[in-house]
Amino acid sequence: MVLSFAFIYWACGFLFDLESSTWVVVLLWLLSGAVVLLRPVEDFLAKVAFRLRRPTQVEEARLRPIWQSVALRAGVGDRPFALWIHESGEITGPPTAGHTVAVTHWSLYTLPPSHLEAVLAHELAHHLRGRAWLTLLGFWYSLPARALLAVLRLLGKLFRAVPALGCLIGGILVIMYLGVFISMLMFHESFVQPSLYLLILLAIPVMAWLGRWAEREADRSAAEMGYGPKLIEVFYGWQVRDHGTGQPNTFRNDLLSAQPRIAERIRALENLLSRS
Repeated sequence: MVLSFAFIYWACGFLFDLESSTWVVVLLWLLSGAVVLLRPVEDFLAKVAFRLRRPTQVEEARLRPIWQSVALRAGVGDRPFALWIHESGEITGPPTAGHTVAVTHWSLYTLPPSHLEAVLAHELAHHLRGRAWLTLLGFWYSLPARALLAVLRLLGKLFRAVPALGCLIGGILVIMYLGVFISMLMFHESFVQPSLYLLILLAIPVMAWLGRWAEREADRSAAEMGYGPKLIEVFYGWQVRDHGTGQPNTFRNDLLSAQPRIAERIRALENLLSRS
């Protein structure tokens, strides 16, 4: 949210001469959060932003009794959560907002019921620490930053696919970035806007760290509900199948990845269970 505010403030300051025009746009952006509280808009975000789909009748029949068991143990049986499917080969789906709970296609069709229940407890745990409407607003206000990071990731893929073109475009963007930043330092009386401009450099590592922290917190909450041993079994099975270990163990991958390493999640859960 902070990065989104910085991006909008900087972009408006770059486009408009008047400071009042910038704050009008920022105010309209803040007021737009009321739209996301409507349930049809939340479902639309689940499809478009999270790339989820509704379960089929067969998938619903498999998920519903397992989900009811998890919801009963967590004490949220009366809350209107909606189950969605994420077409992914990972164990857990993306952390979602509001009333949207996502389970991956791989977990649904691969895991036995007890393990799938532990995974659903992990997904539900993402929603237990805050109000649904607050998480929705947080996601809505983070969309400008997420869009910016998506563009940066696409550029990164281009750089790796076509190194010559990537170096050329990357060099041009770096020169433009430094030129705009130096001009801000020279012609702005305050350091507010230049400092906000620097936040873009911190976007990817900060948001990646937040993603890893959210996953570890969800693991801990699922363990507190009693699913710690089963979740460890899921992670060990995932590790044996050599999933999630394709990336080399480098500082860059550890810094930019939004998912903690499977071995780290297992060790954290084992330490938690041994203390309790």
